[in-house]
Amino acid sequence: MAEARRRLRSSTVVLGGMGVIAAALTSCGSEPDRRCVDRDSYTYEGYKVIADKNCTSGSSSSYGKSARKKTGGSDAAWYYDADIDGGRADYGTFNRADAVDRGGFGCSGSGSGGG
Repeated sequence: MAEARRRLRSSTVVLGGMGVIAAALTSCGSEPDRRCVDRDSYTYEGYKVIADKNCTSGSSSSYGKSARKKTGGSDAAWYYDADIDGGRADYGTFNRADAVDRGGFGCSGSGSGGG
């Protein structure tokens, strides 16, 4: 009976540890959070978040040049890893590579992460 209980605890520890490792590995390669914003709308509260359809589906390069799209007088671009408050996004980056470099749980942040 004690041997069966010991074996159960041992397998629980192994399975729990595998879950932690899996979570750490997948978080490094995950897509960073992104919002479509109007680059011309910046105030001290941040950029105005607009509908995703205003941004192209591709990822941006340096400062959103490949994801820029003029629509209805706005300069729409993807804005990554921003703090969102009241329809405004701030403290993020237009460069997707910079957002990936920031890393997450289990990531070194050295720029070698997936993406």
